Amino acid sequence: MYDLHLSEEQIAIRDTVRDFVNEQIKPVTLTPARLEPFDTKVDLDLVRAGSELGLRTLALSEVAGGAGADTMTCCLVAEELAAGDTDIAAVLSRTAALGGILFNTLMNDAQRDGFLQAFVEDADYHLALADQEPDADSSLGVNYYRETATDVAAVTAAKQDGDNWVVNGAKVRIANAPLAKLFAVVVDTGSGAGVLLVPAGTAGVTVTETPRDGGWFHGAFGDITFKGCKVPAGNMLGADAVAALTGGNCEFGLPQSQAINLGVGRAAYEAAVEYSGIRIQGGRPIIEHQAIGAKLADVAISLEVVRDTIWHAAWAADNPDSDAGGNFPSLPRAIISQVVTAEKIYRAAKDSAECFGAMGVMRDMPLQKYIHDARVFLHSGSGVSDARLRVAEALAGFQRS
Repeated sequence: MYDLHLSEEQIAIRDTVRDFVNEQIKPVTLTPARLEPFDTKVDLDLVRAGSELGLRTLALSEVAGGAGADTMTCCLVAEELAAGDTDIAAVLSRTAALGGILFNTLMNDAQRDGFLQAFVEDADYHLALADQEPDADSSLGVNYYRETATDVAAVTAAKQDGDNWVVNGAKVRIANAPLAKLFAVVVDTGSGAGVLLVPAGTAGVTVTETPRDGGWFHGAFGDITFKGCKVPAGNMLGADAVAALTGGNCEFGLPQSQAINLGVGRAAYEAAVEYSGIRIQGGRPIIEHQAIGAKLADVAISLEVVRDTIWHAAWAADNPDSDAGGNFPSLPRAIISQVVTAEKIYRAAKDSAECFGAMGVMRDMPLQKYIHDARVFLHSGSGVSDARLRVAEALAGFQRS
């Protein structure tokens, strides 16, 4: 049965993270001294604090040492973290999502024995999916409705040399790359694409952090080069790993990403409501003026619509058999949530800022940050236009390879 009723455990986790954000994250990330110079570097101390709270291993099974959280719970946590800082939310959510699918599903017992203990015990142990090739054209504008199209071009080559794979090539714009201690690298094995586990300290691996320069991404990004990098043959994941992480119809990590965007919009909205309740004009708080009240009502409605869309996508991810019997239209709900969230949250952030008048664009105020963060979601990755084409492909019954 389709049910979005939160359990007592989910509410407790949400409230714990909310307290963490209000007591530790916001006092650091929303100070004028940090906002005015556009200092958007990731605060690693706060990331570590979130990790020690269990947020880095959130999706890891309880048997493996994590919380065993489902997608819905991960979305609740991502929203709360993003209400304090999108960079912290992005780093922790990416590691949590990748850790869940790697350790719970894709790794074999020998691989878990080799990597799990270090991942659980080291609060600074982050993960990265190295899938983007230099100059690779992954846009649907080129690949739309082509049966041979794939979203990831595995040009980085891995050749077997005795008991090792030798990797040469490069990956660019990789989330968490500067912080990761383990990469899941998409490689061309000569007989098809595969996913190889490469520790960050392996000889021949070089990571170059992407400069912020305006910060058109959330978290930490970097480029990775592999030159004669030798990795044990046993580090190759199973044949289903490529499809699970990067396949044409893969929705891995999408609900959590949209929940981060929702957190941005919610933070902007809450700031606008608070300010509108104390700003007096014409003898009464401006929230009582029709123009401001109606604007905030539209924002509140948008947030509710977005949250319902994200939660539906999260529920579907946790209940993969929900489409059986025609219960719901066979559409990619996580991708639908990407389109709805990106557009509505950007509008919500701008409308919230307008409640502040000229103060809404001042550099030492958080509203300019919220607008910037929402704009990044609108244009980052494959973008909203390509996401729409994925929905169009689903309507046409097209399945990507």
